[in-house]
Amino acid sequence: MKPISISNKEARQLWLSSQGLGDAPTGPLDVLGIIKKLGFVQLDTIQVVSRAHHHILWSRNQHYREPMLDQLLGQDRSIFEHFTHDASVIPMDYLPMWRRQFRRKKEQMDRPGWLKNPPDKSIRKAILERIRKEGPLSTHAFDTKAVGEKKMWSRPPHKLALDYMWYSGELATCHRANFTKFYDLAERVFPAELHRTKMSDEEQIDWLCRAALDRMGFGTVGEVQRYWDALSATEVRDWLARSDSTLQTVEIETAQRSRITAFALADIEERIDVLKPATSRLRILNPFDPVIRDRDRLSRLFGFEYRVEMFVPEAKRIWGYYVYPILEGHRFVGRIEVKADRKNSFLNVINFWPEKGCQWPGSRYQKLTSELERMKKFVGVNDVVWTV
Repeated sequence: MKPISISNKEARQLWLSSQGLGDAPTGPLDVLGIIKKLGFVQLDTIQVVSRAHHHILWSRNQHYREPMLDQLLGQDRSIFEHFTHDASVIPMDYLPMWRRQFRRKKEQMDRPGWLKNPPDKSIRKAILERIRKEGPLSTHAFDTKAVGEKKMWSRPPHKLALDYMWYSGELATCHRANFTKFYDLAERVFPAELHRTKMSDEEQIDWLCRAALDRMGFGTVGEVQRYWDALSATEVRDWLARSDSTLQTVEIETAQRSRITAFALADIEERIDVLKPATSRLRILNPFDPVIRDRDRLSRLFGFEYRVEMFVPEAKRIWGYYVYPILEGHRFVGRIEVKADRKNSFLNVINFWPEKGCQWPGSRYQKLTSELERMKKFVGVNDVVWTV
């Protein structure tokens, strides 16, 4: 069958629509619905304006406020925490399809040499006994010390043990307090029916690949693999080979006017037919937003070169410590460095860069001003202050 040709503009709009950025971030708020649409939301500790997970949700509906996620996790039990490409929250309904990821992570950690200091079984057993008797505990409830030379990523034995049991699915995040994670036995966190549900490895792989394509609109082998980061590239290729009759090959026009071959679900033509233009609303996106995260896809579709520089030495940074991409419609039109000063109640604009070749008339500056005002309300400060 001849590949379906998708123009660059269509590809951008399809990707943004699939990721919840095609429409204006207004209307009734369904936080769990947003997370299901994305598949997962990455967690991050850094709080420059708002932590990444909160910002990602707010970008899709600006009625969202920070305490709402904690309720889904700690009270409703409608999401759980685990590792995709990084620590993330995932809809609880997806637990049966995530069992292989618990197994993969355990196998990874059990490989000789993978962990420099593997957690001792006796330490793990002692921690489990304490949690079983005392209830949910955070890492602060333990006081073992890191062994050897102290380095940035050094972890004490109890933290290594907690991580090991969390990755392998023996423990689960019960709730968070001021972003501190509390661990409990998995069987006390995960709903019994979902926890008991068994799916074959092939069924889980099929779900993960189809769910990735559904949330991307289209994807290459590498993009499908990277979406959840719960599969190997070989597993994706094997899945594509045995699912060929239920998929559609597409040709995507890139921002550089070249063409790449990718894959899509069988309903791709219907999706394109009903595709609406992306909203003209200007949005300041988080550096860890799923639309930004895959830098190769970002560059191919939008011609937007971006990197996260918080771990780059200051002298080697091109832009700044925490720089936010600016999206308008289906184009990235600039980037901005903003920091919230909650103590003094202002949002500080530290730097601003229009994208090369992109004009910034007064109307676009007004859109940016409006977005900064909305962001100010989101984090609960009184004023926006430009120091540029």
